[in-house]
Amino acid sequence: MDFFNNHKKLFLAATVLFTFLMLFVALFPALENQNNNAPLPNFVELTADEMTGKKVFISEGCVGCHSQQVRNVDMDKMWGTRPNIAADYAGITRTSFWQNTATLMGTERTGPDLTNIGVRQPSIDWHLLHLYNPRSVESRSVMAAYPWLFEIKENPNPADVIVNVPAEFMQGRTGKVVATEKALQLVSYLQSLKQVDLPDGTASPEFLYKREKKVVEGGTTVEDTGLDGANLYAANCQSCHQANGEGLKGAFPPLKGSKVVLDDNPELMVNIIMNGYNAREEYAVMPAVGTNNKLKPEEIAVIMNHERSSWGNNARKVTADEVKKLMEVVKLAKPVQ
Repeated sequence: MDFFNNHKKLFLAATVLFTFLMLFVALFPALENQNNNAPLPNFVELTADEMTGKKVFISEGCVGCHSQQVRNVDMDKMWGTRPNIAADYAGITRTSFWQNTATLMGTERTGPDLTNIGVRQPSIDWHLLHLYNPRSVESRSVMAAYPWLFEIKENPNPADVIVNVPAEFMQGRTGKVVATEKALQLVSYLQSLKQVDLPDGTASPEFLYKREKKVVEGGTTVEDTGLDGANLYAANCQSCHQANGEGLKGAFPPLKGSKVVLDDNPELMVNIIMNGYNAREEYAVMPAVGTNNKLKPEEIAVIMNHERSSWGNNARKVTADEVKKLMEVVKLAKPVQ
C-alpha cells in the first residue's frame, strides 16, 4: 500500500498513463488519419472574408445548435446529396496556432444541419433576413435573432446592403435595415458551405436504411419510394415561400394564387425551378433550386403537385415523365428575366 501513500509515485504513474493514452488514443490515430486522407480535388479553401465569417459563426454560438455532418442514414438525405466522408474535412486547417476550431461538426441539431446550406439556400437576402429575425421566414423557429449584426439608417449609403424586413418585424422602428460587415462575412461563410462533388468515376456513398414500401397496383407489386410533396416542399421551398404558400411581402413572392403555378402549361414553372427567377424587382432573386439541390424529375413532380393543389390552388397534376421532358427542354435556358 506504500504506492498509494507516496504522492511522487502516484503522480509519476498518472503522468505515464496519461502520456500513453494521449499517444495511442489521440495522437497516433490522428496522424494516421492525416496521412491516409487528402482534400477532394475540387476542395476550395476559405477566403479571408469567409474565414472571418467562420470566427463570427463560432463567437455567436451558432456551432452549439447546428451540425456540419451528413450521416449515412436515410433521414439525413435532406441535408446533403451524399453522406460525408473523411476527405470532406481533410483540407480544413486550424483557425490559429492556439485555436483548433478546424472542423465544426457539432453535436446536436437544435437547428438544421449546415453541411450543404450554401447549395440549399444560396440567397444572401434570405440569410440576412433570417439572421435579423428568424421568425420572419419561419414562424416556429426557436433560433435567436441577431439584430446587433445590423444597423438602422434613415439614409443608407449607395454601397450599403439593405435588408427588406417586413413591417411587422421592425418593432415600430423607422428607416432601413443595413447589414454590417460582420453580418456579410457570416453569410459569406454560410454560403461557402457546400459538399464537394466526388471525382468522376468515384462511387458516391449511398444512404442506408431506405424506407421503401411495397404497394399493390392491379395485382402487381411495385416499389413505392414514399416521395412526399409536402416534405420535399418544406425541405426545398418553404423557407422562402412559407408553409402557407403566401411568401413574404417585399421579400419572397407567394405561390398561393400564382399565375405561374396555376398555368396549365407547366414549362415556365419547371424552368423557374431548374434555372432560377429574377423577373420582379420587389422580390429577391430565386436561385436554381432544382439544379442546386439535384432534384430528380419524380421529386420535382411531387413538389409541383403539392404547390398546384394546396392553399386553394387547383391546377392539374403533372407527371414525372412530363417533368423529365420539360427539364430537357429548359436545360440550356437562362434564368427567367
